[in-house]
Amino acid sequence: MIKGLTRAGIGEIQSEEQYISYASQFGFQSVDLSPLDLIRQYGKEKAQDLLQHYKITLGSFDLNVDWRSTEERFREGLVTLAEQAAAAASLNCFNCCTYILPSTDQAAAPFMIAATRRLRLCAEILGAYGIRLGLEFVGSQHLRTAWANPFIWSMDDTLDWIDTINARNVGLLLDSYHWHTNGLDTSAILKLKPEQIVHVHINDARDLAIEDLIDNDRLYPGEGVINLSGFLSSLTAIGYTGVVAQEVLSSSSSNNAVELLTRSKAGFDNVFAQL
Repeated sequence: MIKGLTRAGIGEIQSEEQYISYASQFGFQSVDLSPLDLIRQYGKEKAQDLLQHYKITLGSFDLNVDWRSTEERFREGLVTLAEQAAAAASLNCFNCCTYILPSTDQAAAPFMIAATRRLRLCAEILGAYGIRLGLEFVGSQHLRTAWANPFIWSMDDTLDWIDTINARNVGLLLDSYHWHTNGLDTSAILKLKPEQIVHVHINDARDLAIEDLIDNDRLYPGEGVINLSGFLSSLTAIGYTGVVAQEVLSSSSSNNAVELLTRSKAGFDNVFAQL
């Protein structure tokens, strides 16, 4: 598996070049960022050279299309999706991801109908460039009642929805925190096929009842109670070889990138050493 970073949990970064160079310096092999923004900032050739120089790949980029609200906003976002996909493909990034909030202020049934159609269309556009779309279920229980109506928060329901969307390039973004807050164990991962997983996030949780865990109060890998050795071993057992990217959403008292990346590296070294 490929050790990766997201921007979450690594402090203040001055530029994409610094982000990429720090990732390399601290032993990571991949970063999640917007390929289009990288090309707009540096040009395609320099962006390619930066990644090659630091031996860093791009793990995933966010689906910057608003599929959750109005049709007008959704259509506006589609205008640049092909451009984003083309930029990603030119930098050998073939994963795009979005998250599913577990509740909504919209009526759930019509929202599901609209969201299914919209995500299928996004997947078709991405698929033309060889890019997969990962859907992340969000297990944090306080978010299940944050809005008026319950929606999808479990892995099984997300897999069923992926079947309903019915696009071959749609799969899971599997996050260890949401796996944990759903009360899942390694058997849930072992029943998956590697091609069902587009991308993976890793983080840790406090020693609290899962219903008391807050989504933006996560710990660095190896600092909490999540069975990360089982999580990673199960991914290995099913043949997943893609990116495992740190995503630590927290209100850390430190914003020092070197300090937090040192902490991140120690956490990765610890949990990966148990494989």
